[in-house]
Amino acid sequence: MIDIKLVRKEPEKVKELLSRRDPALATKIDELLVIDEERRKLIKEVEELKSKRNALSKEIGKLFRQGNQDSALKLKEEVESISDRIVSLEKELAEAEKNFEELLLSIPNLPHPSVPVGEDETHNVVVRYWGEKKEVKNPIPHWDLGKHLDILDFESAVKLAGSRFVIYKNWGAKLERALINFMLDLHTEEHNYEEIIPPFLVNTKTMTGTGQLPKFAEDLYKVENEDLWLIPTAEVPLTNIHAGEILEEKELPKYYTAYTPCFRREAGSHGRDVRGIMRLHQFNKVELVKIVTPETSYEELEKLVREAEKVLQLLGLHYRVVELCTGDLGFSSAKTYDLEVWIPSQGRYREVSSCSNC
Repeated sequence: MIDIKLVRKEPEKVKELLSRRDPALATKIDELLVIDEERRKLIKEVEELKSKRNALSKEIGKLFRQGNQDSALKLKEEVESISDRIVSLEKELAEAEKNFEELLLSIPNLPHPSVPVGEDETHNVVVRYWGEKKEVKNPIPHWDLGKHLDILDFESAVKLAGSRFVIYKNWGAKLERALINFMLDLHTEEHNYEEIIPPFLVNTKTMTGTGQLPKFAEDLYKVENEDLWLIPTAEVPLTNIHAGEILEEKELPKYYTAYTPCFRREAGSHGRDVRGIMRLHQFNKVELVKIVTPETSYEELEKLVREAEKVLQLLGLHYRVVELCTGDLGFSSAKTYDLEVWIPSQGRYREVSSCSNC
């Protein structure tokens, strides 16, 4: 979540930047400041009452020791009244804290000033192209080609798990495994990433730490009766490795890479990409995460994009780099580049990698 201290210090700047995403977000900042002020008043009043109660309690003990019982009992009644007031205020404060946190968690990251302003993906900006756009006569859709080559089995996957699942088999399984190893080896040996095998299930706090919760709960898979969620991306556990820690600047940067299966309900994609492997509930991904200083983060973002591009260049795939506009930015992102590969059978570019500064 964004820092409340920044919101208090520069509310107009925060509102102006968020308005580039959505003009309605400025109203949320006004609402947040009101709730924050109420919450701080309650905290102050509770602390003052507790301090007064402590002082009176000491005085009561002193009066009892002096044999001044009447005065002590009178003060004791006042202390009990203060305690009742504290209990009442703490209930108000708990509700105010809950409302404050929920509202703060619903506010997305501030877009970097360089991000192009726009409402949706139609306003994204193409930064560059790489490679030759090969024209394929009568291209075969991958779901037909996969079946013909006996490397993709959708029917059996539906039987096992339902729609939006696939079985890779024979050379399809070998190719998937080879691509994973190829990417991990590239990033660890040439780009100096540390390879991690993280848990594929994480708790609510971890999901909240990277912005998946509470906003995207409907797109996630939750384990019933346990505080565990299936990860939608390895970004979640990798980023949270150092949650709650204070790192010395000399320890940075830290580069992590991991292969994991990823699990997404794709709740908002009904009717979109219903065939093939474009929007599966389970898919494989090699993730890259950098933990760096804010001052170097945008330089590191550009480097991250080049490292992801290297994969596509070595595979000889024609692609373009697209800078996302404010209306298409992910919730946690301040700036994002997408790598989009040309798909001849669809006659369009499709995202295969998304590189963000969060």
